[in-house]
Amino acid sequence: MTLLTRPGIIAKLVAVGIVQLIRGEAMKFSFVTFYVRDIKRMTAFYEAVFGLKRRFIHESGLYVEMETGSTVLSFAQMELARTIVPQGYVESSLESKPANVQIGLEPVNVKAALRDAIACGAVLVSDYEVKPWGWESAMIRDIEGNLVELARRVEK
Repeated sequence: MTLLTRPGIIAKLVAVGIVQLIRGEAMKFSFVTFYVRDIKRMTAFYEAVFGLKRRFIHESGLYVEMETGSTVLSFAQMELARTIVPQGYVESSLESKPANVQIGLEPVNVKAALRDAIACGAVLVSDYEVKPWGWESAMIRDIEGNLVELARRVEK
């Protein structure tokens, strides 16, 4: 039996959600962190290819935040990540299949961003196309193997 098939679980989930809304406690998505092997190289890649700016650099050099708007993209060096997740995790790598998560970046020009990313070491996952729901999109794996979708709503 899965969590969602247990008797009454849906009602409990709905009740918790309603209480959070009443209290004004709905959560905000604030950041995503990639655990990386080479934080300097990864930071330089995201600056050069996507034009992101560093928002914060920890004095240890093991943690960097990039400015992306309302949600922060951060990088944590794997030695720091091992202290955060001591039981271990699956490390991202271009030599293995990607994780089951992606980030999405919205460039001004998807084709140009795709070209620049590949020129700087990214690996093509799915080439540029216009999706049926009205977005132009391409998917890459960054230099450490993380999935990144480059997407933008098609202007009419």
